[in-house]
Amino acid sequence: MCAVHGVEKIEKEMSGFYISDVISGVYRGMMIALLYEEWRMFHQYTLSEFTEFLLRLSENVKLSAFRKHPRGPEKKTKKRKYDPETPHVSTAKLIAMRKK
Repeated sequence: MCAVHGVEKIEKEMSGFYISDVISGVYRGMMIALLYEEWRMFHQYTLSEFTEFLLRLSENVKLSAFRKHPRGPEKKTKKRKYDPETPHVSTAKLIAMRKK
């Protein structure tokens, strides 16, 4: 894909997770659906022919399906004030106090 769409675009915009997820899913399906004999056509390809075949396939990849979803900025949390008389407050009590 990098040879067709550019290394920079793939590294900056594409999610490796989504790409690997689709590839592994498609691979499992192909191993179930296709017989060994149907893979023999690739044995007769030279390295350059096989490379050309893969490049043609990668031209049809819809990159929009594999875009990264960057996280938004983290929200700052308010620091709780320490009260020496009650050093620990349970989460349930904090939630109850907020509901009041």
